[in-house]
This record gives sequence, C-alpha cells and structure tokens, in this order.
Amino acid sequence: MRKRNNWVVPKGVEYTEMDKKILSFQDKGFLVPSRNLIRTPEEIEGIRRSGIVNTGVLDLVAQEIHAGMTTLEIDKLVYDYTIAHGATPATLGYEGFPKSCCTSINEVVCHGIPNEFEVLQEGDIINVDCTTILDGYYADASRMFVIGKTTPKKQKLVDVAKECLEIGMEAAKPFSFVGDIGNAIQKHAHKNGFSVVRDLCGHGVGLKFHEEPDVVHYGKKRTGMLLVPGMVFTIEPMINMGTWEVFIDEEDGWTVITEDELPSAQWEHTFVMTEHGLDILTY
Repeated sequence: MRKRNNWVVPKGVEYTEMDKKILSFQDKGFLVPSRNLIRTPEEIEGIRRSGIVNTGVLDLVAQEIHAGMTTLEIDKLVYDYTIAHGATPATLGYEGFPKSCCTSINEVVCHGIPNEFEVLQEGDIINVDCTTILDGYYADASRMFVIGKTTPKKQKLVDVAKECLEIGMEAAKPFSFVGDIGNAIQKHAHKNGFSVVRDLCGHGVGLKFHEEPDVVHYGKKRTGMLLVPGMVFTIEPMINMGTWEVFIDEEDGWTVITEDELPSAQWEHTFVMTEHGLDILTY
C-alpha cells in the first residue's frame, strides 16, 4: 500500500495520544485521514441539528407515503418541510439535479428523479434519500418503504439491506478501517443470496455534501482509510437481488438502474465516530 503522509502535527503543537496512535498506523503504510476531516464538537452539534431536520423529513414521508402517490408529491413534502424548518434540500440544484430528494423505485438503485408521471403501485419498494443543509451543516439519510404488501423476495431484500447497514455499523470501531465495514456488509449480503453495488459508496459528510473517506460496501478487512474519533460519514449499502452491476439512464444522466433490472434496496445513516464507536446523527 502506498504511504500518504496525511496526518501532520503542526509545529509547536504537543503530540496527543491520538496523534501518536494515528502516526503509528501511518508509519506502517496505512491510509489515515487528514486533520481537516476531524470535526470539532461545535461542528458535530451543527451536523446533529441538521440531522434532526433530515430525520423529521423522512418521518413525514413515512406517515404520508401510499399507493397512488406520485414521486413529485413526495418531493413537495420534502421541500416544504425542509424550508419550513429553516433548512435547504442539498440535492436541489446540486450539479444540476432538479429536485429536493431522490426517489428510487424497484430496479432503480439510487438518484431517481421525482416526477409527476411516476405513481406508486401496490408492491413497489422505494428508497427516499434526503440530504439537509442547516446553518451550513449537511446531514444525509435514506429509508426504504414498502407500498402495501410486496413479494417475499422483495421484502427479504429490503430487510437484508437494513441488516447490512446495521452490520456495517457494528464493524465500524475507532481505529478500524473502511474495509472492515465493507467486508462485513458483503459477507451478509452474499450469505443471503444478494449482491453489493460496487460503483457507488458512502462518503464523508458534514461541512460539504461529499467528503473523504469513500465508504465502500465490499472488500477486505484492514483496507481503506483508518477511522478515527471525530470523523463524520455515511454508511449506505446498495443491495441488489441479482447482479451488482448498474448503468445510468442516458436520458436524464442521473438515474442508476440495476443491469439486469432486478430490484435493489438501500438504507443510509450519517454517523460520527467517537472513542466508543458510532453515534447516529440521522435516522
């Protein structure tokens, strides 16, 4: 593994025990975070407040979502709630994305664009992904919703995707690695006959929409970036019923779809790493 000297203690600053521990990993050639990825207590509280609004948005969607509803109606709920709480939907206008949330139904893995023609049907599974900016702080989460009663295979996919998130959370310990998360998720998905999307991943978040590290949901233990207290990031495994391979809709340039057009499911939280493990900032 190529060594990167990310962790640098400024001149005149006394080394802390955490400095010494991180430098010991860096000296062995592991990828460590830069100091600017470590959030201050004030920044963490700002992200937490943004997370409260983001959770409220998804709670509202959970109350209102139903068969016969359009994805554009979901988007309006998200926009109105977010604005009413003094915040901004981060996706609206982000690199040209036209709506306030992503709505991804059945074979759509992620980045589905809400519209007036997409009507939820009995048996659909849908991921609603919201990111909120409040006072300059970003919080990101998504949930799966089952419309009415779906097939046993789809229900299992939704359930296992949530279990993958929970197992990934358990694998994320202070001074563990991103690869530990991915390895645990991949094992559980494969054990249940499902695959893990490789072309998309979780990410650092908080002061920007997307920051380091890239949180992949497959791979080997003790690979990827070292996870240390103060880092804020998402875990958001995308679990497919068939192949892990995906493609992007050429017409809108956003919608990610499974290559075999079999269903996909995803759950996501934003976390801060503490000295004792992960603290959830969004639900």
